[in-house]
Amino acid sequence: MRIISYLLIFFSFPFFAHSNIQSVYFAGGCFWCVEEAFEKTEGVINVYSGYSGGDKKNPTYMEVVTGDTGHIEATKIDYNSDIIDSKQLLKTLFLNIDPFDSGGQFCDRGYSYRSAIFSNDKELIDQAKELIKKIEKNHNQNVELMILPFKNFYIAEEYHQDYYKKNPIRYNYYKYSCGREKKIDQIRINLK
Repeated sequence: MRIISYLLIFFSFPFFAHSNIQSVYFAGGCFWCVEEAFEKTEGVINVYSGYSGGDKKNPTYMEVVTGDTGHIEATKIDYNSDIIDSKQLLKTLFLNIDPFDSGGQFCDRGYSYRSAIFSNDKELIDQAKELIKKIEKNHNQNVELMILPFKNFYIAEEYHQDYYKKNPIRYNYYKYSCGREKKIDQIRINLK
């Protein structure tokens, strides 16, 4: 009987060890850039580039960016809630986007590049709304980030995953040419 008890404890340990792993779904324009920002954040375990919010099942990149799917380039961020909380993740998102842009992000234009939070979690949505109020007050501008109900997430093609690591020269050229960091530095989002 004691052996059975030890076996039950042993086999249930991985379940308890991973019970603090949670996921959020954020969009901030080019998913390569969002993936990079969050993968460098302590407490984040995995980040996946993909598509969210639309109606087409298993869309391709070309289908999404041509605007026929209703999807937005997004990321799934798996994190350890014992190390980082959802509010800090939201702050990281706001510090890595132009929240005032309603037409896309930086050089990537169109609905599929809008910034968004996909969630059905009331606490996360309330935290996002609180940060939006602070940003709007501090910057005297309307935040255009969308808060949308989560309904799906489809992982993007393999070549998009960890693009900034696999193709650092192309990625850095794209990021520089797009003016992402320059614009983020100009905006200097105030979250206080």
